[in-house]
Parts: sequence; structure tokens; C-alpha cells
Amino acid sequence: MAYWLFKTEPDTFSIDTLKQMNVACWEGVRNYQARNMMRDEVKVGDEVFIYHSSCKDIGVVGIAKVVREAYPDHFQFDPDSPYFDPKSDPANPRWVMVDIEYVRHLRLVSLKRIKANDALHEMPLVQRGNRLSIMPVTAQQWQEILRMTGQF
Repeated sequence: MAYWLFKTEPDTFSIDTLKQMNVACWEGVRNYQARNMMRDEVKVGDEVFIYHSSCKDIGVVGIAKVVREAYPDHFQFDPDSPYFDPKSDPANPRWVMVDIEYVRHLRLVSLKRIKANDALHEMPLVQRGNRLSIMPVTAQQWQEILRMTGQF
């Protein structure tokens, strides 16, 4: 099992939305590096931190679990979707998505607190210039963030 951090803007899709839906597709990834991780490395059973970005309270807010591995993101073929990609070929789809299931909310672990924690200084999240929407989390980093929530 691996651990991941998936970023989302809560105005678009939040941990509350995921809880309400229970299972949702994680669509709209349009970065090749993030796509490759999702396609090649994200597996059923992996655990995911849900991270709210571009909002007042930026940080880790919950946990989800991967319940379906990468499959073609059908929004790439929908001209009415903001994720439409006219260069993507249905015979060889360019973009993929996974399905995740809500596990639980967490007390917010803010980006500021994550950056201030020496045990987390190697996380891709805090590396300068890293703007990926999906990134790996080590088992030690996962445990440290859980410790920071005060919830076990």
C-alpha cells in the first residue's frame, strides 16, 4: 500500500463533497507527471490525504482510499467539459482518473504547520516550485501528519 496527497480547491470539490458522494472519480488531472503517477503507481487500497488549496484554510483536511485504479477520464472527450482535450484520441486516451472513497475528515493540518515541521521538509508539497495536484507521501510523513491532527 502507498500513500498520496491529492490537492483540490474546495469551491470545486471538497472533502464534504466526497463525504456526501462516498465514492467519486478524481478527474481533471492535466499534468503529465501527475497523470503518470496516477496511471502507473496509484493502486486500489492506497490511502490519500485530501488537501484543500486556493482557499482560506489551506492544508490536509481528510482521508480517502483508492477503490478503482486508473481508467480513461471521459471528460477529455466532452466538448462541454472544462477538462476537454481536443487532441486526446479515444483509441489512445491521454488522461486518466481513479476512483476514491471517503474515509474520514481530519482536523486541519495547515500548510504553514507542515512547512514548519522538520520531519516533513522533504515532502514534495513543501518543495519550491512543486505545484503537482497528486504527489506521493512516505509512510513516515503520513504518520507525522496524522500525529499533527491529534487524532489517531
